[in-house]
Amino acid sequence: MHLPTPEAVPDTPEQRKADKRRWLRAFNVSLAFVLLLFAVFSAQGHFDVAAWTVQPWSVEGLRGILAAPLLHGSFDHVAANAIALLMLGTLAGGLYPKATLRALPLLWLGSGLGAWLLGDLGTRHLGASGVTHGLMFLVFVLGLLRRDRASIAAAMLAFMFYGGMLLTILPREPGVSWQAHLGGAIAGVVAAWLLRHTDPLSPRKRYSWEDEEDTIAPLSDELEPPAPRDVPVLWNRPDRDQGVVLRFPPRREP
Repeated sequence: MHLPTPEAVPDTPEQRKADKRRWLRAFNVSLAFVLLLFAVFSAQGHFDVAAWTVQPWSVEGLRGILAAPLLHGSFDHVAANAIALLMLGTLAGGLYPKATLRALPLLWLGSGLGAWLLGDLGTRHLGASGVTHGLMFLVFVLGLLRRDRASIAAAMLAFMFYGGMLLTILPREPGVSWQAHLGGAIAGVVAAWLLRHTDPLSPRKRYSWEDEEDTIAPLSDELEPPAPRDVPVLWNRPDRDQGVVLRFPPRREP
């Protein structure tokens, strides 16, 4: 038994070079942003960091919406966010270059607004973790909406490495800005819905069973069974004026 093998998707050298350039560009941009975070962290001792953090329901804290993702409280803090940004940024930018570029401002602002609107009075919020949550939810929801092979694979990778972000959008640990996480996640979902058609779908194989309806010849009318209402009646039960009633005598007691 031999099953026909569908033809592979055309993969020209020009297409491979374009894909390589796209993924390399996404990696380089993500790496440049990570290096910027480390540069800002090394310079934090030379200015007042608290003045540039998000302060909930404070007019002065509004500027932190723009600056807070660049600031971090410790080396472990910036290192953890740097790894997530490098992986998720490369994954999102390599597969969805147009959507990611347009979604980043929304993720950035969503993270800060979430902390500003939902945070407790007197607290300060900083760090790029809200942006990382936005990237993870962007990639994950785009996989659910687009449902092509590449999008599903990217969503599975994002969930495998950072599926725990589904839980960190809720209050769990003291000192962790779940409000920024939630704001970034909501922004990621909204951006995925708005930008789901921005990048074209990747080509895919078409299998033989998908063409069965087109290749199967229509059946002849002679072979088609008639509808039940068109079948002639060959026998009818004769009508009887009177029926026969069988009478059973009542049972006598001994």
